[in-house]
Amino acid sequence: MAARQLPARTLPRARLFSHTAAKIPLSARLAVAGLGLGAVGVGFAISSEQTQAGALEDIAEPILWAAIRHDLEHIMDDEHAVNPGKDNFHGNTGGGGDIGPMFVRLAWHCSGTFCGKAMNGGSDGGTMRFCPESGHGGNAGLQHARALLEPVFAKYKFAGVTHADIYVFAGNAAIEHMGGPALSFRAGRSDAKGTAKPEDDSRFSPDGRLPDADGRGISPGEHVRDIFYRMGFNDREIVALSGAHGLGHCHTDRSGFWGPWTLHPTTFSNEYFRSLENDKWSKKFEHEGKPWTGPEQYENEGKNLMMLPTDMALTWDPAFRKYVKLYKDCEDTFFADFSAAWTKLTENGCKNLGNAIPNLGEEAENKVLEVHAAIKAAGATAVSVKKKSGWFW
Repeated sequence: MAARQLPARTLPRARLFSHTAAKIPLSARLAVAGLGLGAVGVGFAISSEQTQAGALEDIAEPILWAAIRHDLEHIMDDEHAVNPGKDNFHGNTGGGGDIGPMFVRLAWHCSGTFCGKAMNGGSDGGTMRFCPESGHGGNAGLQHARALLEPVFAKYKFAGVTHADIYVFAGNAAIEHMGGPALSFRAGRSDAKGTAKPEDDSRFSPDGRLPDADGRGISPGEHVRDIFYRMGFNDREIVALSGAHGLGHCHTDRSGFWGPWTLHPTTFSNEYFRSLENDKWSKKFEHEGKPWTGPEQYENEGKNLMMLPTDMALTWDPAFRKYVKLYKDCEDTFFADFSAAWTKLTENGCKNLGNAIPNLGEEAENKVLEVHAAIKAAGATAVSVKKKSGWFW
């Protein structure tokens, strides 16, 4: 399909889901989910006594997550939301660039610690809130993402949401908000109460589970396989997930690398693969007129885009490169493969997830605003989220 030419930064009107969901009437989506309009009502029910007591009761779960999505998109679109960084990248306030890609990185790094052999790690537990994981080198800068999400957790904790679910959902919402594929989300991750050793709590994991851009002393391609095979991925899934590098920037005060992978770092597309294949890449030796003193990275002829050694490995290795070419030529195939691999990544190691939560689209926006108003008026205490069989696909 033809490549989409989109601006480097767009701030779309807040929306509750992707264009896909918006095309399907709300009544039809609820019917498929086994939940009629009458069952949803305004998504919750509040008696006058409960309102006076500050209690909000029985929010329908799809409405709850639509409300959370609304708040996440507001953060991403708020140019005054702070993402600190010394590189002065364009986007939200603070120099660290746009927040959406940082939410994707948070979800990825929470999930990418899973080990299929040891059966520990993964997104369950929200363990990045605690030392030593919060201080692992691969998680540098993600304290800013967690800080932005803490008020969201505080707002909705009355409904039993967890940090672990919000961290993953923020990544999903960011990908969809930036034009990516529809992604499945299932809630039910738990929150650990404090630091524990992996042998005592399987939600925790040792350092070294996330990939290093330089290959960690072996060839970058071999290193990438070691990391992803540990989580149960194959070569095609590895390349598909690597496409998320089309978002955001590397930061000299986080990873030590510098620059964006693509010209449109807030648009989820197959541009990453087109850049890998179509641009000419060489080692970076200078930066802003001075010798480059950072780690090995590659730059295009215009010196405004970068690739890591592990990115270049996708073109150096023939088994990887065939999928780079596939996704370069067909964005629809990339979207489908990425969606499946992302869901696998974010659900690895999770034991108590519910059914997929139907996404209600823009037609639920009025109900979401009613939820927000009720939360503000009622104080959101002593609340239970309504659970009924047959609600979900």
